[in-house]
Amino acid sequence: MTGVLPVALNDATKVLKVLLEGGKEYVCVMQLHGPAEPSMVESVLAEFQGEIYQRPPLRASVKRTLRTRTVYYINLLEAEGRLVLFKAGCQAGTYVRKLCFDIGQVLGTGGHMKELRRTRVGPFTEDVALASLEELAQAHDQFKEGDASRLVRLLQPVEDALALVPKMTVRDSAVDAICHGADLAIPGIFSLEKEITPESTVAVFTLKGEAVSLGRALMSTEDILEKEKGIAAKTERVVMKPGTYPKKWRG
Repeated sequence: MTGVLPVALNDATKVLKVLLEGGKEYVCVMQLHGPAEPSMVESVLAEFQGEIYQRPPLRASVKRTLRTRTVYYINLLEAEGRLVLFKAGCQAGTYVRKLCFDIGQVLGTGGHMKELRRTRVGPFTEDVALASLEELAQAHDQFKEGDASRLVRLLQPVEDALALVPKMTVRDSAVDAICHGADLAIPGIFSLEKEITPESTVAVFTLKGEAVSLGRALMSTEDILEKEKGIAAKTERVVMKPGTYPKKWRG
């Protein structure tokens, strides 16, 4: 497999959970084991859009139990002979090679994955601001020679990785307490997004748009707006270093 592979440095590794659990997009070449009309292939692909049942393949890093996964879209790009090129956006944990096998079974021809390219991970797509391994190697060589300019241009802020995560913005007075592991109380919230639900992952930001932490929401947006006190989110991963903002709490 080729394509998008986010790599995090230093404290940014703490947000990789978001990317691992986020949606993915793939472009796949499927090899059918028998002839099939493109119109029939397109019709069968449509049957695999939405919630599907999938059992991980034999060579997998997880237990082979039947589970549900969501395919957000699956579009036929080209079909020539027994080769089928399609693009699919899917929930994390969806095995495309098993998807190819199942599509082949429904078509009655059999099939397997021939080539796979990951074109999106969460908010990162291969056509926007990403670097090849060759570019990274060249930038690193220049860095070792004392020139960090090229490497700096290739690196992206940790906030970019949190672009699709529901956000809570906190007051400056609450930042350092959260950096020391405190949970987020309602009085410390300045604003929040509408789609927050209990148990969902939330990203906590400063008023300047800096990432502070990742947390687990304990209330919905509506509950937070209605209440004046209480813990809105449990802090799980702190991204910002303590002391970045002045301490305004009592130990």
